[in-house]
Amino acid sequence: MKIYDYILCSGSGNRFLLFDTLRSDLSGLNIAAFAAGELHRFGVDGLLLLTRDGRGRFGMRMFNTDGSEAEMCGNALRCCNNCGRYGNGIRCVARLARERYPEATGERFAVTSGGREYRITCEEPIFGALPTFGAEIPLSLHGDDFPPSLPAEEFVGQPVPELDEGPAFTFLQPGNPHIVALVAPDSAWLFGSDGRLDTRRLAELGERANRMRGVFPRGINVSLFCRLDEGRIFAATYERGVGITSSCGTAMTSCATAAALLGLAGFDTTVEVWNRGGRVRCLPRRTQQGIVTRLTGDASFETAGRLRLDGKECIATGDASPLDPPCDRLRLTEETLRELHEKYGLTIADDHD
Repeated sequence: MKIYDYILCSGSGNRFLLFDTLRSDLSGLNIAAFAAGELHRFGVDGLLLLTRDGRGRFGMRMFNTDGSEAEMCGNALRCCNNCGRYGNGIRCVARLARERYPEATGERFAVTSGGREYRITCEEPIFGALPTFGAEIPLSLHGDDFPPSLPAEEFVGQPVPELDEGPAFTFLQPGNPHIVALVAPDSAWLFGSDGRLDTRRLAELGERANRMRGVFPRGINVSLFCRLDEGRIFAATYERGVGITSSCGTAMTSCATAAALLGLAGFDTTVEVWNRGGRVRCLPRRTQQGIVTRLTGDASFETAGRLRLDGKECIATGDASPLDPPCDRLRLTEETLRELHEKYGLTIADDHD
């Protein structure tokens, strides 16, 4: 019988089970099978592992709820289904490393994943006292997943008639392929005439795009975003293999970067991205190595608990212990929804979702 300690954590609305492999030996646990068979019991979006390699570098592995693992292939972060939550999950892993290990207590450190190094920064809280971290995410405007039917150059603000003749799309690859479009808040693409969020058209776009394997051979994440006011946008996302999600780290990064590319916001200017999971801040920059966008958001620890592996059965032992005050996490989402309604006359409800 083995005991495994875990933390139930969340980043910008995405929830995960987090294991510290530096303290817990997971050799007796079939992680992929556990993720596929047990994660639904916890109501989470994935499983995270804090790791460390032979050179002493902190790292992260992530498993989806179907047991698949996000992995690096060439220069792109590739995942069997969804790896858009990478940007949110890596902040939780960074927080655990920083709180437990002296080597990660500086204002800047790195977490590696799939052969790529992500620079992590400790940031001032966006809301309340929630611990906040930034992760620098490189983006490409084309790559292995770039649709072969589209021009080989950068694809920014252009139509994709095969998908839809309405919006103008921008293709970005922050480790996984995204296509995003700027729409007007009153255009009915995101919000109905009554100002309520309606993601049915986005869902139709996402489903259609992921059936178009001749255009998007590996599938694609699809996002729509609208301008709220100066330096602030709202985004909604259809994740490949998942559907409409409350939050997606790489989608928010892609929308903020597209806003800069389209001239809606400048490079080296912070863009606040709102969604159903709360809000994050993104800072797109042009560097000698290309475009790098810093994604900044909360890394919340909800509870700590234990699992007991008894034969092939994994059983939660005892009650989970609360960690961060839940009021701060709830207030972040509630405050975002309240401001969205009071300032912009827009409402997020489940009626149309």
